[in-house]
Amino acid sequence: MNLHDKVILVTGGSAGIGLETAKQLRAKGARVIVNARNETKLKKIAQEFDLVAVAGDVANEADVKRNYQFIEKEYGQLDALVNNAGYGYFESLENMDLKKFQAVFATNVTGAMLMAREAVPFFKRQNHGNIINISSTAGTKGFAYGTAYSATKFALKSMTQCWQAELRKHNVRVILINPSEVQTDFVINSGRPERTFNPTKLQSTDIAHTVVAALEMEDRGFITELTVFATNPQD
Repeated sequence: MNLHDKVILVTGGSAGIGLETAKQLRAKGARVIVNARNETKLKKIAQEFDLVAVAGDVANEADVKRNYQFIEKEYGQLDALVNNAGYGYFESLENMDLKKFQAVFATNVTGAMLMAREAVPFFKRQNHGNIINISSTAGTKGFAYGTAYSATKFALKSMTQCWQAELRKHNVRVILINPSEVQTDFVINSGRPERTFNPTKLQSTDIAHTVVAALEMEDRGFITELTVFATNPQD
């Protein structure tokens, strides 16, 4: 897909992978809408990088519908959704907090579903569209203390496969991207100690490049799932 003038919505677009993806898409000439909960921060970033800010919580159905009403009114089309909004909660099974467990599912799973659900009418009407789900290698193999987060990413993988089966006949490409550890504020936001920057590990730009490359493939083909590891990370 030629990205020039395409309308693309990126969730979790105020920082990290989401923001870097939005910036790279904009550099390709796409009209990029960024979504996040912090409206003040989002508007500042949108102004700085020539993006369009539409604040809202992906887990809130009313917010999601309002976002898409804006897109319909302002653009009348949507060419791609990048489902990037998400965060981590890591705890042992015996100390699992039910509210925190449910909250991470609300954002990482329900939020992704709601955003994709509201994009489908655009895609069917156009007979064209793209959904990129940003998952994690945590969605390919479980690990200690990963009960909540890993489960959400396994769920996202399953939903991706379901959407692929449903939407291919409408020329909609649904792509799953599994980054390994990426150096963003993800660790801090999940309640864990900050880590020293490591130049041998992945950065947001690497995953953003992956998203752009997957979208730029000619529409006759698509990547069903793509996993990104650091080549030779040194601790």
